[in-house]
Amino acid sequence: MKAIWNNEIIAESKDTIIVENNHYFPENSIKKEYFIPSTTRTVCPWKGEASYYTVVANGKENKDAAWFYGRPFEAANNIKNYVAFWKGVKVTE
Repeated sequence: MKAIWNNEIIAESKDTIIVENNHYFPENSIKKEYFIPSTTRTVCPWKGEASYYTVVANGKENKDAAWFYGRPFEAANNIKNYVAFWKGVKVTE
């Protein structure tokens, strides 16, 4: 699977995990040069607190376009530190 934003492949992996129709990419599969940590946090009732990244590619920012669970609840331990995308990031094979 590939995550693409603004004509750049920002993550690529054969080992994504699908949860709620989102592909979660292993942390080591994201290209860190495209990611800036965000202060945004949200809470999912069964996964826990999500942290976000702003994605930057080819001079454009996509605020909070990626998220991950650094300390998930037990039910979501399988996606600990895996990264998922939204806000126009295309996930494709």
